[in-house]
Amino acid sequence: MKPQHQLIVGGQRSGKSRHAEKLAQDWLNQAAGRRVTVLATALALDEEMQARIARHQADRPAGFATVEAPLALTTALVQEASADNFILVDCLTLWLTNWLMPISGTADLAAWEAERQALLQALPTLPGRIVFVSNEVGWGVSPMSREARFYVDELGRLNQAVAARCQDLTLMVAGQAWSRPVQTQSEPSCNTP
Repeated sequence: MKPQHQLIVGGQRSGKSRHAEKLAQDWLNQAAGRRVTVLATALALDEEMQARIARHQADRPAGFATVEAPLALTTALVQEASADNFILVDCLTLWLTNWLMPISGTADLAAWEAERQALLQALPTLPGRIVFVSNEVGWGVSPMSREARFYVDELGRLNQAVAARCQDLTLMVAGQAWSRPVQTQSEPSCNTP
């Protein structure tokens, strides 16, 4: 079975996770012996984030397994990918946040770049269905701080690079999905300061 990877992007509360979960549930219902694994990247560092995580967990359909992958996303993908497993990565936005804004306060940009490259190299080789969820944050005004501009640029580059390795791209707007096949394009360069 040919891999079928997809990137779902949109703003906050656009319905990205709900749409991805529906795709996973539909896929699960199509044949016996299939599984769904959510690779969760969020860290519960405060009460508000703990509540968000709990809400996401409660909203997920029964039978979805969850693997926590706040940093080692590539390792988790390689371990979980199989023809009978639908993998839902929720989300690239928080994964990048964990790398660029760690609780320790100092980002290891060389380690981030190595992890990013590992993901991009592994993705085309991974079997089964993998759906990535990510925020589209580049439609607003340019952020005021250098760090915020770097984050927005880096997420945009990550989304473009992942999309280039997926077969489908979906934009979520007000709970509505706009999907299309991905056209081959050159990958954006990574300009870390």
